[in-house]
Amino acid sequence: MAEMMYNPDSEPSFYSSTGLPFECQRCSGCCRHSPGYVFLSALDLADLLENIKLPLADFFTRYLRIVTISGFHRLSLKEKPNYDCIFWSDGKCGIYDFRPLQCKSFPFWSSVLYSRESWESAQSWCPGINKGRLHNPEEIEQWLSLRIDEQIIEVSPRDKDLPGETLLKKYLTNETGT
Repeated sequence: MAEMMYNPDSEPSFYSSTGLPFECQRCSGCCRHSPGYVFLSALDLADLLENIKLPLADFFTRYLRIVTISGFHRLSLKEKPNYDCIFWSDGKCGIYDFRPLQCKSFPFWSSVLYSRESWESAQSWCPGINKGRLHNPEEIEQWLSLRIDEQIIEVSPRDKDLPGETLLKKYLTNETGT
């Protein structure tokens, strides 16, 4: 089943007059214990590479994977065997200051904001939803726009088997040929 996404051009959103309360409770539920993907944009990748000083091939091998979803190949962070994010360590995010946009923008994702019901449903696994600071509609829309503007890396089928260093160089310089 396709993921339902919020369409900013449709009728007003359920939060357009009030905003939404959210404050991270530091439960780490979005970072640990269940399988998932942290998809990267070219900017995310560049930030990670700038801050984690490793050769490209080593960085790819240690921290990244290509996942295939509905025929699309995307660059994602790896997970540990227990499904914790590869960067979760000692009770905290090891890359918090330069974490990917997907992490920064949570819970203001189109799938969570699709409807009031989807927002309320997310509260079952995120205790910060409907708690804390009220985020105004403009701020929420900014997060949604950033997620649209800063597109995740779609790896071409012909590139998915390239060596990590070659793949990263190609997608960092946007030489995708698509």
